[in-house]
Amino acid sequence: NTIRFFSEAMQAVVDARAELELRLRAAIAEDGFRLFYQPQMDRDGRIIGAEALIRCIDPQGGMIPPVRFIPLAEETGLIVPIGEWVIDAACAQLHLWQQQAGTAKLTLSINVSARNFHQPDFVARVRTALERHRVRPEGLKIELTESVVVGDIEATVLRMQQIKALGVKFALDDFGTGYSSLSYLKRLPFDQLKIDQFFVRDMAQNHSSEAIVRAILAISHSLELEVVAEGVETQAEYELLLARGCEMFQGYLFGKPVPIEEWPAP
Repeated sequence: NTIRFFSEAMQAVVDARAELELRLRAAIAEDGFRLFYQPQMDRDGRIIGAEALIRCIDPQGGMIPPVRFIPLAEETGLIVPIGEWVIDAACAQLHLWQQQAGTAKLTLSINVSARNFHQPDFVARVRTALERHRVRPEGLKIELTESVVVGDIEATVLRMQQIKALGVKFALDDFGTGYSSLSYLKRLPFDQLKIDQFFVRDMAQNHSSEAIVRAILAISHSLELEVVAEGVETQAEYELLLARGCEMFQGYLFGKPVPIEEWPAP
């Protein structure tokens, strides 16, 4: 006893979603992902590491942007095998860097979703990837967002401690955008904070954003945490961050994410 009206627009959305899911499954089966690398710099302009960012190669040519496929991967659970691929691919690249004098000390950061982090075998998978590729673990950095620690914080602390025991480091991504960051910092064993690009881009025009950046830097220095300013796009932003005591930077001013073939030679 129900009447439903057909909507072409809704059907188009459903069809597009189904097609994208099929492409993701094909990419998983056919090695259709690539890592792009965005350099991270110190205050003297030297490359000290990179963030690895996943890209999906469309079988029909071109590239599917992460903003399209990551939410669907999270929703369908495909983020788990994709995340496993990222860890393995990052360790493989880190091994190559560690074999060369010019890149041996570079760090490589990877983003790990809450769903991946809370998999029962996540610690074992990280250990296996490190051992398989003979990686010095201090070169690998796992970036988490606050969504990872929402819920059972005791379990999160334990898991982070188990991974840090392997030698791997942690960064808290998008710092300043959540509601409970300071309480997390007291308990979670992070090594680094990443200032969200929203504050970086707004700090020159907005006193509140500039004050937040200064506060983050002060807190981090007090807690002996590294700080990376994300989304630095202009010389003015860079100089303002330098003046406030920031030591590490990432953004288009220093380089866009590129495939490893285009990574600058040491």
